[in-house]
Amino acid sequence: MPTLHMLPKVVTLTNAAATRVRSVLAANPGALGLKIGVKKGGCAGMEYTMAVADKKGPHDEVVEQDGAVLLIEPSAIMYLLGTEMDYTTDKLASQFVFNNPNQRGACGCGESVNLVPAADAQRIANQD
Repeated sequence: MPTLHMLPKVVTLTNAAATRVRSVLAANPGALGLKIGVKKGGCAGMEYTMAVADKKGPHDEVVEQDGAVLLIEPSAIMYLLGTEMDYTTDKLASQFVFNNPNQRGACGCGESVNLVPAADAQRIANQD
């Protein structure tokens, strides 16, 4: 009998992140999911992007966990593979936090990150 090779989710969510995503989607009638991506910018080279999405792009990766739906932009998949998305609250801020194994650094303010594609991240980790 053949075995199925299951691919890991591009992004997993903590309970806090799933709760917050569900809350954001509930506050936006017609929203399909929270769209996650990365773009060039900031002093460290790249920035995470997030927007409420009312439709799925033709190549978006869909991550559904505990009723929370993420749509991952195709160009971001190689940078987000293996990432855990969390939601934290402290005295000064409430925010999504990306615990990303492909991140090699971040700027001092935390607005931008230095990311490498997942295959490069694995190669670099094996060299350490």
